[in-house]
Amino acid sequence: MRTKSTGKKKINIVTLGCSKNVYDSEVLMGQLQANGKQVVHEGHGDIVVINTCGFIDNAKEESINTILHFVEAKNRGEVEKVFVTGCLSERYKPDLIREIPDVDQYFGTRDLPILLKHLGADYKHELVGERLTTTPKHYAYLKIAEGCDRPCTFCAIPLMRGKNVSTPIENLVIEAEKLAKKGVKELILIAQDLTYYGLDIYKKRALGDLLLRLVKVEGIEWIRLHYAFPTGFPEDVLEIIKNEPKVCNYIDIPLQHINSDILKAMKRGTTHEKTNALLDKFRYMVPDMAIRTTLIVGFPGETEEKFNELKNWVREQRFDRLGCFTYSHEENTGAYVLEDDVPQEVKEARVEEIMELQSQISWEKNQEKIGKVFRCIFDRKEGNYFVGRTEFDSPDVDNTVLVSAKDTCISIGEFANVMITSAEEFDLYGELA
Repeated sequence: MRTKSTGKKKINIVTLGCSKNVYDSEVLMGQLQANGKQVVHEGHGDIVVINTCGFIDNAKEESINTILHFVEAKNRGEVEKVFVTGCLSERYKPDLIREIPDVDQYFGTRDLPILLKHLGADYKHELVGERLTTTPKHYAYLKIAEGCDRPCTFCAIPLMRGKNVSTPIENLVIEAEKLAKKGVKELILIAQDLTYYGLDIYKKRALGDLLLRLVKVEGIEWIRLHYAFPTGFPEDVLEIIKNEPKVCNYIDIPLQHINSDILKAMKRGTTHEKTNALLDKFRYMVPDMAIRTTLIVGFPGETEEKFNELKNWVREQRFDRLGCFTYSHEENTGAYVLEDDVPQEVKEARVEEIMELQSQISWEKNQEKIGKVFRCIFDRKEGNYFVGRTEFDSPDVDNTVLVSAKDTCISIGEFANVMITSAEEFDLYGELA
């Protein structure tokens, strides 16, 4: 067994799940650093804090396996303490205490001050916008609201994150300015629902007002919108995307399904016809907008006929980016009372069908880009290539632009114009223009 350190303890933050969790971990790390603590992200430390995800079965399994891994390391004397926070801990705290009692303490999603106390730190209210970012220095997530007021029957997020709470515009501008001074050029706006932003504090949808303030921040060159709910989407935002060069012609809008009966059972507040009308409006207002969406297959009642309607719709709409997931039957959600009547193997086969179709669409769209020049930002060098993105691509989830590093030098975190010379399903190849 390792001899325990008597010196300054290093705290290792381990992040699982979505970009909202990444943001929360960055805030935690900023608070710890301001308290004079040594902190690392997914490195080695005497104390481990695991920021968990509890959204769907696969995410829960990953979180539990990670907890067990560090508990075993603790029992071997390789770490001194293990703390667990985040969505899984918020949702299943009593069960986790019973099943994995060797964790030193469990915390929920809104327990940051208490967690800091257990780490020997004080919560500093004055640290508005202060974070220790874990993304490459040229881009960062900006979480504009916490929680969600939507009633979607498949989703457990309100159980774990609570009601929607918007962050005031003034605070977000301060945070953006601090990020810009650190070299951030691209802001990725995130929330459970961007569309709802401002209704709780301004009594109106204020995403457009926020964007008009953020585009004035010196140093920020791209602003990208993630996770916009389709119902009630504010039209002024489309005008801003069209007219403001800093706001990327890109939107991530999870549509989930297209069959009206399924949408009604999901409580999405829309129909097949209304969804198509919204997409038509997007494309009319911003003709070159890249639309990213996510879909759920295997929701209760999804017959072969309803799935074929979804598949035909994907073929017709030709989304620029698309992700597809199997339905997860989550306790305490509205859909849990429904019979989970689509077998898992059928769900998985349907995901494969959708993604195979989307792969072909993506290949065809990428062929159209050959010979064109795009402004790209470069995230990293990987093997023999510099890896970048156009304004139509978000990091980690979308297409990449690859430029040979053999006879070219590109500064990471900088913009460059690239002529596309060839293309695959999800990668573009090019050379500096």
